[in-house]
Amino acid sequence: MKPHQLQALIEGMLEAVILVDPIELKIIAANRQIHQILQLAEHSLHGSSVIDIAAAPEDVFFWEDVAAGLSDSIYSETLLRRADNSVVQVERRVSLVKIGMDSSVYVVAICDHSDQRQVETELEKLIAELRATLESTADGILVTDMEGGIRSYNHLFAELWGLPDKLMTQRDDAAIYAWMDKCMIDAEHYTERLGTIARSPLMEATDVLVLRSGKILERVTLPQYARGRPIGRVFSYRDITQKLEDEARLQLAAKVFESSTDAIFITDADQRIITTNPSFERLSSYHEDEMRGKTPREFFASESNVDLIDQILQKLELAGFWEGELWNRRKNGHAYLCMITLVRVQDQFGKTIHYIGFFKDRTETHLAKQRIEELAFTDALTGLPNRVLLAERIKQSITIASRKNGTFALLFLDLDHFKQINDSLGHPFGDRVLLEVTERLKHCIRQVDTAARLGGDEFVLLLHEANAEGAEICARRVLEELAVPILLDGMSFTVTSSIGIALFPGDGTNMADLIKNADSAMYHVKERGRSDFRFYQKKMNIGLLSRMKLDHAMRQALEKQEFRLHYQPQVHLKTGQIFGAEALIRWHDEELGEISPAQFIPIAEESGAIVPIGHWVMREAISQAAQWQRAGHRICMAFNVSALQFQQANFVSSVAQTLKEYEVAPEYIELELTESVLIRDADETLRKLEALSQLGVRLSIDDFGTGYSSLSYLKRFPIHKLKIDRSFVDDLPEDDSDVAIVTAIVHLAHALQKQVIAEGVETEQQRCLLEHLQCDEYQGFLCSPAVSASEFEHLFLSDQILSCQLRVSS
Repeated sequence: MKPHQLQALIEGMLEAVILVDPIELKIIAANRQIHQILQLAEHSLHGSSVIDIAAAPEDVFFWEDVAAGLSDSIYSETLLRRADNSVVQVERRVSLVKIGMDSSVYVVAICDHSDQRQVETELEKLIAELRATLESTADGILVTDMEGGIRSYNHLFAELWGLPDKLMTQRDDAAIYAWMDKCMIDAEHYTERLGTIARSPLMEATDVLVLRSGKILERVTLPQYARGRPIGRVFSYRDITQKLEDEARLQLAAKVFESSTDAIFITDADQRIITTNPSFERLSSYHEDEMRGKTPREFFASESNVDLIDQILQKLELAGFWEGELWNRRKNGHAYLCMITLVRVQDQFGKTIHYIGFFKDRTETHLAKQRIEELAFTDALTGLPNRVLLAERIKQSITIASRKNGTFALLFLDLDHFKQINDSLGHPFGDRVLLEVTERLKHCIRQVDTAARLGGDEFVLLLHEANAEGAEICARRVLEELAVPILLDGMSFTVTSSIGIALFPGDGTNMADLIKNADSAMYHVKERGRSDFRFYQKKMNIGLLSRMKLDHAMRQALEKQEFRLHYQPQVHLKTGQIFGAEALIRWHDEELGEISPAQFIPIAEESGAIVPIGHWVMREAISQAAQWQRAGHRICMAFNVSALQFQQANFVSSVAQTLKEYEVAPEYIELELTESVLIRDADETLRKLEALSQLGVRLSIDDFGTGYSSLSYLKRFPIHKLKIDRSFVDDLPEDDSDVAIVTAIVHLAHALQKQVIAEGVETEQQRCLLEHLQCDEYQGFLCSPAVSASEFEHLFLSDQILSCQLRVSS
């Protein structure tokens, strides 16, 4: 194999590779990677001796062994020299490879492990330093995890407890704990105390342990933290046997002083500090030498609490004791909250000889308490008061207003169409919108007022001592603030709100009534177009009760089979021939009479009753389509599917089961979906639509153009037809804007190879214009309103006979 062929072979390798002539030990080929490691220009190694790049003297002997044929495969670590004479540590594998009948070459594969070696060296150094620190401490140290598993201990610990060599050379936590139990004189109390410590992760404790060997150990137990959370415990053991023997009471008192987790200072009779303990320095950052000679007043007093300190010291003189919480500052200026106990010590004659101060850091406890209060009384996302805190504020407002015979206002806000933002852009984006709305609401109220979030997109504004005029001013201010477009991630959009207003005491004398009535007023705003405000009126509750009654009646009607379907003809514009029908639900209640779908369908969607009702419509429509097909009538059956019904996990399977049950040709079944269905979870929607399309049914978009129309879903989803909403047809042909919109929808549908149908066609002029614009189909009163199945069949047959006569006569 020629040198240039060898070069091409090794260039494709990930490792650095050089090929060495086995006789002359010269480099005959080297790939790009080895040149990069050695920081050399490409092809510069060709022809040079392999010894030239060696940085270790022993490499000369290494290559002599290789040349001598002592091995045909050698793996080793070595040093190579770069172009700038720096050295790089590598792993090297040398293999003798035959490349012909009578020739061979050494293949040298090289891996640069210098970075890995550096990391390993640093890690070993860090572990050694940590171990050295553990071993250099004056105490025996035992470190455990939260379950008591031993993570580490030093030699002094083993020495204090007399651990046998066998236990030190094997990892057996149970055996070590058993040995320590055997060493204790009062093993039962010792075990009980350990259990108490184990059950209290944050417990700090100091205990004196008496061993059978005669040693007396002081054990200090401290929790070990990581990122503010306990992860284990550190037990430090100190042998206090000799000190207790020499100066039992004095040494014990000194030890408690030294090892106490409380920060302690002692003053003379003039309140000059004479000593402090280690915990004092840990807490305050002040060394004993810095504090000696200072007074507690100088230590604790700041510009903001001088008077308070003077009052505390006065109480100390009078009572001889003071205890309480006080904010102080460390040496670096950081504030901390401490629990302080001050004691005046007197001799037997009542003369003051010392003052002793004990204090602990309570900052974390204070912050935790604050956090708990925040979680209990504020909304986690916006930081606004939640329902609990709002209830307290309303209770205060009721008390004040009742005392003064005054009033206050409650505004109930619900963002309009906010669910569509969450469905289309995701909940994290929706949360950012809620935060923006929160900031705008804060600008609309006074400092004495309260803005609260009840959950979701519902907010409440409590206007202190406000009357109807003040409430109206605030409501208009909110509408104006929200009318300003929101700009997020390059998108500009507007979020409006519907506002209901209730006034105390006329609209309620407690929180429940006020919120209920404000909510009722807000609901009426929703019904009348949104983005407005409305004061509560007592008759509004009548409407709420009516909705509840209607919802109950609907569910009863479904059980009693009181619903029925009517069918509106769908007509080809070019031929004028009826080709299909849209199934429309009708309901006659014995008590309420004939009820329009416009009345009960929105309530059914709101309450969830639309799911069983929609399932009934689907089965009834497909059953009727099957009857017509068996009679030989080729009629396409269309029916509407609500967003809530479409979202059901078993929707596709229920369609498939119904088609199979009634043995209907699926190409004559058309499902009409609203645009809101398509913008919810696009991937899941696409999966369902493709599954429906595979069943053979047709899919159309109902009320096209009235929702969040998107070309992306028209392109991605297997949609067959677009239905022009009647709101664009009503004013044809007079309204130029509607003409333009209908023209655009027709052209868009045809460009995407989809059919288009117009609904609500009532005049010949509308039909002629739609035909001129090349709309494919229409439905409406011009042909026929929705009629019963028998009446539709009569219309269809008459149309078929007429079409046949026209064809014969022509």
